[in-house]
Amino acid sequence: MRVLIVEDSQPLADALARGLGAEGYACDHAADGERALAFLAGVDYDLVVLDLMLPGIDGLDVLRELRRRNDAARVLVLSARDQVGDRVVALDAGADDYLVKPFAFDELLARLRALKRRPLDRAAPLLHHAGLELDPNARSVRHGDVQLDLTPKEFALLELLLRERSRVLSRTQIFERLYDGASETSDKAVEVILSTLRAKLARCGAGDLIETRRGFGYVIA
Repeated sequence: MRVLIVEDSQPLADALARGLGAEGYACDHAADGERALAFLAGVDYDLVVLDLMLPGIDGLDVLRELRRRNDAARVLVLSARDQVGDRVVALDAGADDYLVKPFAFDELLARLRALKRRPLDRAAPLLHHAGLELDPNARSVRHGDVQLDLTPKEFALLELLLRERSRVLSRTQIFERLYDGASETSDKAVEVILSTLRAKLARCGAGDLIETRRGFGYVIA
């Protein structure tokens, strides 16, 4: 198994490389984010052990770029950041696991073995259409170099229409996918979400991607 260790502490990186090497892993080391991205562009890694606090390009940006490329390498974040919010951000950005420093090496090995058992195919690949790029893991949408600031419902609606491209969905069908059964919201809320989403798409230069089929529903063709 080929492993990339992304860690700016040379002593820790050396210790990880020795320990993982003794377990049969082939390890490369990048001391900063720029070097990590260069390694990842040229080599297909099975596993990445990634620190977040790196000089230059930080670990989260490395992770986001890795997932933007739709790279299937499994990523274990290894960080001194121990707050729940830090773990949530990293996992939402596409990390597969998160281990807080200081750590027991045996636990690191166990987590890497668990990641090795996971299939390489990622459940949520990037969605592309007409210059849009939607990342289900990072919950982000870009059009060219412009990042769209979407509400959770706007994001969910856009993701739904992109996944169901060319299929016309009625207002009721959309409502049932966006709201739970206990919601007291009217299905007319779908029209409001559609309106604000369309306005944001237009402002970023994406145009009017969402078509209205009167009497039937809405579609991205």
